[in-house]
Amino acid sequence: MSFFPKHQASRTGVTQTIAYDSSVGATNPFGVETYQVRLVANSACCYRIGDGVQTATVADNFLPANAIEYVIVSPGQRIAALKAATNGLVTATAGTLWITEMS
Repeated sequence: MSFFPKHQASRTGVTQTIAYDSSVGATNPFGVETYQVRLVANSACCYRIGDGVQTATVADNFLPANAIEYVIVSPGQRIAALKAATNGLVTATAGTLWITEMS
């Protein structure tokens, strides 16, 4: 008998999108039982997560295009994103960030 290792998994919840160019915040805060979110964007972006209304800058966390990132958050926090600055292999391009609440 062989052993098949299983990956840890979470259930997906509500998904919000942010269409960004300059800094744009999500419409709704994270749910009351949300402690982790999955982020993916179709172009490189920078994002900021925190309490209250957020404004992202190019000095914030960088998310490469088409990469999936899981981030620990607190219920009620909000996220904002903007396109990454042109630098090296990154070209500043407007895009969309998908934020999925995990449970």
